[in-house]
Amino acid sequence: MLTWPNTKRWYLIFSLWLLPLIYLVYLIAIDQSGLGADPAKGLVDLSGEIAIYSLIIALSITPARKLLHQGWLARFRRMSGLFAFVYAFCHFSFYSIFLLQLDLSRIGFEIANRPYILVGAAAVVLYLPLVATSTKAMQRKLKRNWVRLHKLVYVIAILAVIHVIWLKKLGIYDVKLIASLMALLLGYRLVLAIKPKLFKKTTA
Repeated sequence: MLTWPNTKRWYLIFSLWLLPLIYLVYLIAIDQSGLGADPAKGLVDLSGEIAIYSLIIALSITPARKLLHQGWLARFRRMSGLFAFVYAFCHFSFYSIFLLQLDLSRIGFEIANRPYILVGAAAVVLYLPLVATSTKAMQRKLKRNWVRLHKLVYVIAILAVIHVIWLKKLGIYDVKLIASLMALLLGYRLVLAIKPKLFKKTTA
């Protein structure tokens, strides 16, 4: 178990979350050859993979905290959720900028005519109220409604899996792994909601 002061631990976790973003910037600015024959598509695909695994990691914090009795992990749920949004937003932004050249008519057409784009865009939009209410002040203000609102993350997770499944034919992501991990994480929460006594002895 880590025994570092909370400040050092915070900087460590923050730095780890920042690494994928630094890598993306490096690829864009310095080494586009690392993105393959089509750098724009490579960037979109890579950022999408980072986004989905970031969400999986963020959703893993609560189960890990409870099952491993590591209460300190709770301090990093907000940070992890915000970084998951950052990478999802990067993915959608890269798609809009580098593949669609920020052409609003093309973006609208893609969303309306490609179901996997529609569910992906919906997931990003649903992130917005969670980000806007992520502060402790908003948590105190909304009280129980804050908890209800933030359950939208489960809808986001489902939409993300659907997005990935519909992209399966493109061979971009490891769909079975992603779907299995999401099913495990959501299944844990479903069991916890139905039979909370199963986890009653775990630490908060």
